[in-house]
Amino acid sequence: MDLQLNGKTAVVTGASKGLGLAIVRTLTAEGMRVVAAARTITPELKETGAFAVPADLATPQGPGEVIEAALGELGEIDLLVNNVGGGDARPELAGGFAAMTDEIWQHTYELNLFSAVRATRAALPSLLRRKGSVVNISSISARMPHAGPVPYSTAKAALTAFGKALSEEVGPQGVRVNTISPGSARTAMWEGPGGYGELLAGVHGLELEQFLAGLPAATGVTTGRLIEPEEVAALVAWLASPYAVNVTGSDYVIDGGAKKTV
Repeated sequence: MDLQLNGKTAVVTGASKGLGLAIVRTLTAEGMRVVAAARTITPELKETGAFAVPADLATPQGPGEVIEAALGELGEIDLLVNNVGGGDARPELAGGFAAMTDEIWQHTYELNLFSAVRATRAALPSLLRRKGSVVNISSISARMPHAGPVPYSTAKAALTAFGKALSEEVGPQGVRVNTISPGSARTAMWEGPGGYGELLAGVHGLELEQFLAGLPAATGVTTGRLIEPEEVAALVAWLASPYAVNVTGSDYVIDGGAKKTV
């Protein structure tokens, strides 16, 4: 299917690996001109042909600098993908609520919520001119708060609510805002050395490979496998396309059936 995105423009945050890298690859393959922002510009990101912008999106100025660079490179923005999120796999994350310091809470919210708020605010004038769209990458943890560390789950819940509220405000002006909430995905957060998956595997006394093999069953995933980044990327592309022109304020869950409620 031709998604009619050729020549359109996009900004993707957190683009160096995982979901962000898959999103950049998919959008560029559809013919979009993409500005890709990340703290570290990886060789894999350079290979996509996107215009890479190094930035720390957890800082107050980072998101605005990315949008300024994007406007200079693209002229106008048709799509903003607020993908950056997660955080460092600190040992405290396995210790429960009492182990979560103010610094952990602050950094988690800066990265998972305020980066999206700031990037969207900076991009909104251009998105309004282009009648564009925003896609926020949240998490199944927003709907299942027990599925992740408390700061992360609540920050993602706030991000999901932000997308819904914003869609009500800017929808009448022609800008669509949607959210995607993936479950456990096959990314470095779970599979990479020093990641959250390795941290949890150690807590349970398991090797990482053994822990990951049992993760789908342990989290109620009925399909029996982790989410592939390309699945999320394909949905981003569809939401950006004219085929989704009447889709806004929605939260799409890709979790392999882990969420058991209607």
